[in-house]
Amino acid sequence: MQFIDQAEIEVRAGKGGDGIVAFRREKYVPAGGPAGGNGGRGGSVWIRATAHLQTLLDFKYARTFKAEDGQRGGPKNMTGAAGADRWIEVPCGTLIYDAKTGELLGDLVQPGQTLCVAQGGKGGLGNAHFLSNSNRAPERALPGLPGEVRQLRLELKLLAEVGIIGLPNAGKSTLISVLSAARPKIADYPFTTLVPNLGVVRKPTGDGTVFADIPGLIEGAHLGVGLGHEFLRHVERTRLLLHLVDATGPDPIAAYHTIQAELQAYGRGLAERPQIVVLNKLDAIGPDQLMPLVEQFQAELGQPILQISAATGLGLETLLQAVWDHLDAPAEMPPDLSPLAKAEVGQL
Repeated sequence: MQFIDQAEIEVRAGKGGDGIVAFRREKYVPAGGPAGGNGGRGGSVWIRATAHLQTLLDFKYARTFKAEDGQRGGPKNMTGAAGADRWIEVPCGTLIYDAKTGELLGDLVQPGQTLCVAQGGKGGLGNAHFLSNSNRAPERALPGLPGEVRQLRLELKLLAEVGIIGLPNAGKSTLISVLSAARPKIADYPFTTLVPNLGVVRKPTGDGTVFADIPGLIEGAHLGVGLGHEFLRHVERTRLLLHLVDATGPDPIAAYHTIQAELQAYGRGLAERPQIVVLNKLDAIGPDQLMPLVEQFQAELGQPILQISAATGLGLETLLQAVWDHLDAPAEMPPDLSPLAKAEVGQL
């Protein structure tokens, strides 16, 4: 499946139906009078979050969405039929912006959460509406009002509790493939992972926790260098970051600081997000090299550092227990979740 996490679309609400001019002329109704009905309202455009989608791929080719127009009024004071609403489904975690103003219209994080993004036009009034003591036979009716037209920008931020970050080739894809049923591409060269991968890891209680393998960051990622900058937004919602460091790299300490600097430069609270720093690839490094490295990290961080081998499974139980301990501790909602995500967003 192609991973698309940004899209621009146009939404067009339906036009309201026209009111009509009509008079009653039944045989036994001598004073029939005006009987032109109102037009029906135009359909609105709604966006609904669903758990059945994972990307915005559906919007790569379909970019215009239009609701149905309302029907014109009928004789005998009959109101025209309302236009059908248009429903657009997006993955959970999608933010909807007005593309022209940049205003955040809604943040749909729960399945079934809805947002009206274009209101249908009102139906026009028929001549029956204009009946008065001074005008017993009005010949005036109003056209329906046009519906709203909007340019929208959709931005998907994956809903994962744990984000796995690190420089290219740190072993992130191997780790998520071992912990979950995810099967990302794995190879011994950098930038193997080109899109985020999601995997569900089962807790001892049986509940599932979503882990996200974020493509490798490099120095300058926040400025658009490399691939990682495209996906930094996906760690904004995570409660915990697993920072994997390649213990076999030329300078693991520098690698750690490179990622920390990118999180700090990107902002939005990523640098303050709780992290578990993990030395990976113990199977490829000797004890004489490992111990000085561990001591350096512990002096740098002021706390013990976890050591694993994702390829052999060494240390994974200890790592998972540390993850569960962090997630089970009381935590505030990540700052990215706007009030719109917690409040009712059924209408603008």
